[in-house]
Amino acid sequence: MSQPILVTGAAGGPQGSTGRLIASLLLEQGIPVRALVHKLDARSDELRKQGAEVIEGDLLNPASVQAAMQNVRRAYFTYPVADGLLDAAAIFAATARDAGLELVVNNSQFQGTPDDSAFRDLQHAPTHRNLQHRLADRIFDWAKVGAVHLQAPPYYENVRALVSRSVAEQNSVFLPWGNDKTVIPLVGAEDVSYVAATLLANPGAPSQSAYALVSEAPTVNVVIETLSRAIGKPIRYVAITDEQWADAVKERLNAHALDHLTHLWQYFRRGEGRFQATDTIRVVTGRNPLTLEEFFRANAKAIASSDN
Repeated sequence: MSQPILVTGAAGGPQGSTGRLIASLLLEQGIPVRALVHKLDARSDELRKQGAEVIEGDLLNPASVQAAMQNVRRAYFTYPVADGLLDAAAIFAATARDAGLELVVNNSQFQGTPDDSAFRDLQHAPTHRNLQHRLADRIFDWAKVGAVHLQAPPYYENVRALVSRSVAEQNSVFLPWGNDKTVIPLVGAEDVSYVAATLLANPGAPSQSAYALVSEAPTVNVVIETLSRAIGKPIRYVAITDEQWADAVKERLNAHALDHLTHLWQYFRRGEGRFQATDTIRVVTGRNPLTLEEFFRANAKAIASSDN
């Protein structure tokens, strides 16, 4: 494969960092990567050392996207949990269509509703962000760029970010997840990245237009028990209100992310979604997905640290 694969979000963020993981996985296979980053810094320097072609750009700038797509046939699209998703998706899809891309792997969100293919299902989106993802999926479909949507629930990394500070300081988890029987579907960002990299590296067309990626669907009680085992000490779960949680995290989350997560917790508490583990990761990549306990054990020191 002589033409580079375009990977957006390649510098990585504070939680999932799928773009960075995908870039590394492709480079390890000797596949050329064009890494689109929002700014040049130590992270982009590391990508360049790994062999990536690094381009500084903005997904909300059509000229940036057009420059990044030159001589590209395949691309990975992801956008942070912030304002601008639909604008970025429309710009990316239109540019991909003009450039003749054959495959765009789109980092979307879980659906979990009765009829995900119908427009009437848009009214059942649990959050405004989730609705935007559903609309972005359709934008990519309409562009006819071979779009494949990775429909993933919250990442293990998101849970780590949510619980680390209170676990380290009080051996407790304070979240508005309702009672301990609430089901929280989860997946590891690493496994999402392996699926994306596998699809991008395979010269053939993917067999599906959407892949549901759910590694586990534990109850809150199971999440807390798993965390306690992994870090070697008892952890208690304290159910708090949406308002209490929002007040506690408002300095760390932008307004878009705060609104999304608040409504997502409400959706999970109501139990309206259909959440169960899928075998997609194993089928696509040939490797078993990372379990929540394996993730917690690998991150036990960081979770229990008071530096979070």
